[in-house]
Amino acid sequence: MTAVLPATDPTPGTGGRSGADRPAPTRSGARVLAGRVGLLGGLGVALLVAAAFGAGHGQLDVPPGEVVGSVLHRLGLDWGPLPSHPQGENTLWQVRFPRVAMAALAGAALATAGALMQGVFGNPLAEPGVVGVSSGAAVAAASVIVLDLTFAGTWTVACCAFLGGLVTTILVYVLSRDGGRTEVVTLVLTGIALNAVTSAGLAFLMFLGDTQAREEIVFWQLGSLNGSRWEQVGVVAPLALGGILVALLLAPRLDLLALGDRAARHVGVDVERLRMGTIVVVAVLTAAAVSFCGIIAFVGLVVPHLVRLVAGPGHRLLVPASALGGAVLLVVADLWARTAIAYADLPIGMLTSLVGGPFFFWLLRRARRTAGGWA
Repeated sequence: MTAVLPATDPTPGTGGRSGADRPAPTRSGARVLAGRVGLLGGLGVALLVAAAFGAGHGQLDVPPGEVVGSVLHRLGLDWGPLPSHPQGENTLWQVRFPRVAMAALAGAALATAGALMQGVFGNPLAEPGVVGVSSGAAVAAASVIVLDLTFAGTWTVACCAFLGGLVTTILVYVLSRDGGRTEVVTLVLTGIALNAVTSAGLAFLMFLGDTQAREEIVFWQLGSLNGSRWEQVGVVAPLALGGILVALLLAPRLDLLALGDRAARHVGVDVERLRMGTIVVVAVLTAAAVSFCGIIAFVGLVVPHLVRLVAGPGHRLLVPASALGGAVLLVVADLWARTAIAYADLPIGMLTSLVGGPFFFWLLRRARRTAGGWA
């Protein structure tokens, strides 16, 4: 018998339908693209609005219109009013804008680091603060403060924070691996143990240091953006932005890693090299956030999860959306820290922990209900 072929050769996976019967893929692609642009655009607008209000509010209030006008005048555009208060211009450019810029950079770095850690470890509880990476970076930075080392100029603290975060991240990775997979319980317990060790290290450094060093170490433990300067922003910006750029390049391979190590290797991904490279990027991002701001916990846990609920698990959108969301969160949190109590500057790490702690508990309960316990 001679086989009779259909008039139109169906494409595999279409159920035998001809090209004329298949729906046009461009509509679905256009909707996805519109959703991505809408999410990123909305977060970008939210960041600009939060930055305008964050720069304007404080002991000396500057209306948002005058804040925007001051920025436009610095850009050479004579649009909008300048600050009416005699000290408004100096307050914005010497105090407020460096602080807002530092908050945006640190928030973006921590949220991106959290998204990368959750992707590379394959579990929802990975976050630089939870597993002790931030504390390890802070211990290294505090050691520089106590020993008064300046081998790299203004980059000394950032370099040592990077090394401390890198060593801690590698320890977490090595100690959490068992039989080729990362146990969630082991990851959390490893983080608890490392946080205990680093807390003891910070206490010992406080014992060794003088009064000024002790105050700076307490600053590390609580986290604060008070006293941020343009020079510090200049150190943090290349680390944070460079780390986020590399994270965007790693995003497609992290999507493949989510299929499992064997499937990722089958399509040509060097799994161990990808994990080690991601660990280095996480250390860079964590060092960028911790180097001048101290320990700010739970940003990398809360933001990627909220973004994932809206945008799904794909890292191509998750990484940039987490960066923008983290920037918005920390700018708003810093505004809250400066204005919640009159003439007081609350530690921003305390505020993020107040929000992140209950969120962590809710996430734990939710995962136990859906999965019947941790693997």
